[in-house]
Amino acid sequence: MSDVYAARRTRLRERCHAAGSQSAVISHPANVRYLAGAAPTGSVLLLGRREDLLVCPGPLDDRPGEARPDEALRPHLLAGPGGDPAVAAAGLAAGQDADTLAVEEHHLTVARHRALASVAPALRLTDLGSTVEQLRVVKDEEEISCLRIGAEIADQALGELLESILVGRTERHLALELERRLVDHGADGPAFPTSVATGPNSGRRGHRPTDRRVEEGDFLTVCLGAAYRGYRCEIGRTFVIGTSPADWQIDLYDLVFAAQRAGRESLVPGAAHRDVDRAARQVLDSAGYAEGLQPLTGHGVGLEIDEDPQLAPSAMGKLDACVPVTVEPGVHLPGRGGVRIDDTLVVRPEADGGPELLTITTKELLAL
Repeated sequence: MSDVYAARRTRLRERCHAAGSQSAVISHPANVRYLAGAAPTGSVLLLGRREDLLVCPGPLDDRPGEARPDEALRPHLLAGPGGDPAVAAAGLAAGQDADTLAVEEHHLTVARHRALASVAPALRLTDLGSTVEQLRVVKDEEEISCLRIGAEIADQALGELLESILVGRTERHLALELERRLVDHGADGPAFPTSVATGPNSGRRGHRPTDRRVEEGDFLTVCLGAAYRGYRCEIGRTFVIGTSPADWQIDLYDLVFAAQRAGRESLVPGAAHRDVDRAARQVLDSAGYAEGLQPLTGHGVGLEIDEDPQLAPSAMGKLDACVPVTVEPGVHLPGRGGVRIDDTLVVRPEADGGPELLTITTKELLAL
């Protein structure tokens, strides 16, 4: 992996030089991991004029089996507790005779930005913006492999839950059980707080589990994801509890399924982000559900669960190959419940078989 991290840093250095910056401090944790591997919490990366350094607040974890930072990077440990690695990195950049330093202003507080400026007043600070996030959009096959394994773990956890007795159990209890199963199957942990929604809560995006108990005839919506080696995937499914679904439940489910299929089928290299959203949204709009639809149809995933691209009505840009995204349309009817279907896929050209579906739990409307 050292060669991979070095190549990523080289691409970033080229972007920095093109923008007129001789050095950069990377402080956003996901960006540090992308460029330097698994570093101690709070570490920052100095892309230096003469040497790149991993500035750490404490010693590296030397326990066997623990994820490690790039061995090609020399760590610089702070002398004592309470120091700020980003501020220390600015001083180190000045020591390498840099006169400009790009920083991630979107990740720094005003106070922290001022501290960087004060420790090296000769440095001209510039904004790196979302340069690293843009580099992260297209994944290499090693990254996709991590997402694929995470999706397998999430599928396993969900499949086991569906084999258990659900009636009478609370949303909160089911969410905790799912998260335990994720870890049991090898996940670092949940990719995000697991959502379990029943009855009138079902179909809500981002629903926080409550003490409501599962009842016969409920819609049950589950949305979970596994983090594996830092990479995060997402899956969402809707089921009916304990009985044959009612006609309105079948109709609503079929509609959301058709919208999700339309979104999935539009995932081709070169497709506009907004067109993917439109493909799914039009199905729901035409059925009279234009009001109250969620603000986006999907988003990128990777080292963060919600990253670029955004598949939304006003989104700019076009899809590239090897970009993993979610497609997750949903409809919620106040007081009744609703449906959400959510998959993680990788954009692939038609010659390679089209979009690669990572989350494979059935999308049939099951009565559990």
